[in-house]
Amino acid sequence: MNTPQPRPSISFEFFPTKTEAGHEKLIATARLLAEHDPDFFSCTYGAGGSTRDRTLNTVLQLDGEVKVPTAPHLSCVGDSKAELRSLLATYRDAGIRRIVALRGDLPSGMGMASGELRYANELVEFIRAETGEHFHIEVAAYPEVHPQARSFEDDLKNFLRKARAGASSAITQYFFNADSYFHFVDRVQAAGVDLPIIPGIMPITNYSKLARFSDACGAEIPRWIRKQLEAYGDDTDAIQAFGTQVISEMCERLLAGGAPGLHFYTLNQAEPSLAVWRNLGLRP
Repeated sequence: MNTPQPRPSISFEFFPTKTEAGHEKLIATARLLAEHDPDFFSCTYGAGGSTRDRTLNTVLQLDGEVKVPTAPHLSCVGDSKAELRSLLATYRDAGIRRIVALRGDLPSGMGMASGELRYANELVEFIRAETGEHFHIEVAAYPEVHPQARSFEDDLKNFLRKARAGASSAITQYFFNADSYFHFVDRVQAAGVDLPIIPGIMPITNYSKLARFSDACGAEIPRWIRKQLEAYGDDTDAIQAFGTQVISEMCERLLAGGAPGLHFYTLNQAEPSLAVWRNLGLRP
């Protein structure tokens, strides 16, 4: 597993923190990952725009000070066109060239989407209408189906609408079954859409947190992985070693099968992603 491979696209995702100490840790993590020359960073956006200012400030610091091109997440739930237009202008004026365009999570207690734009394809169309080709627009993909979708076919149609609205490429929800990714890509291509779809990768470091995340977002943890993680109990070292092996082997298969790159959900930590990086023999 240590044979050097041609360098794929590599990116890392962060979330804006609530405390100054957390933010300092995030920047330190980003500086460490920046040494490996990633293609870009991304920074998430809270439900209903709840982290708007923190996301903005984090993106501008990562891009301007850490010197890695950084893509803000931008969601349309709860935001007016005027608010979105202002944010787009701020990012454009700051030299940001990439955006992750999402419908966004509904804030707790909100029964349905609010705002002038309700779906991600509408947001993509709006960004293109406002800014032309200035931004490389990433959209989300769900190889194992969005948890709110009625069926795989409906979810596939939703993705195709985003792609045809002007998306440049896509990043998937994380998964632990490479076959789901390959099946999704095959179906997208069969529909006549040739869009780079980058697998989202979640390192395994803590089983209980992973199980909660996965249940909420619809990512299936295969039974054999669950059972092995459960067997390790509170043995953190064993969990991380096993997780690194499992994720490394999956990433190796994804890249060998033609995936254009890997997008790591870092949870603001460097080492879990770098451990996979080293196993894959990726070059700085």
